[in-house]
Amino acid sequence: MQKAVLKYTFAFIVAAGLAFPQSPPTQATVTIGGKTLAIKYSAPSVRGRKIFTPGGVISQDPTYPVWRAGANEATAFHTEADLDVNGLRVPKGNYTLWVLIKDPEAWELIINKQTGQWGLSYTAAQDLGRVKMTMSKPPASIERMKYTLSDLGGNKGKLQLEWENHIASVPITVK
Repeated sequence: MQKAVLKYTFAFIVAAGLAFPQSPPTQATVTIGGKTLAIKYSAPSVRGRKIFTPGGVISQDPTYPVWRAGANEATAFHTEADLDVNGLRVPKGNYTLWVLIKDPEAWELIINKQTGQWGLSYTAAQDLGRVKMTMSKPPASIERMKYTLSDLGGNKGKLQLEWENHIASVPITVK
């Protein structure tokens, strides 16, 4: 009897995992001025849900209105060089990225010194700083969240985050 209960419990857990797939891990990397920058994150999908509207998925997180800017673990950011991120000095090293989305049309990128935590464990006291992001609208809704790091030449680059009906970006300069 006990083996049968365990067997059916395991089958249910497996089936639930298939019905509600985890957001896939992915990364964005770029080399600017010979130095590598990388973002490791899990990319959630809209799947017909409301994301950033009041009562949407993000508003259910305990860190709201700060968002982990991804799914699952906190979004990791690594830089081999000292950076200027839209006016914020960021020493080379490892960080996590968060986004303040209190105003859905005026996001702020948060670079946080704490690393390795789950995405619902945000500590504002660990913030290196916050910068305003440039906001725009995509021509169509973006199903899967995506980061892009771009080399714009001359030690300049861009970090861009796209999801649902939002595109947010910040300029980066490698020092």
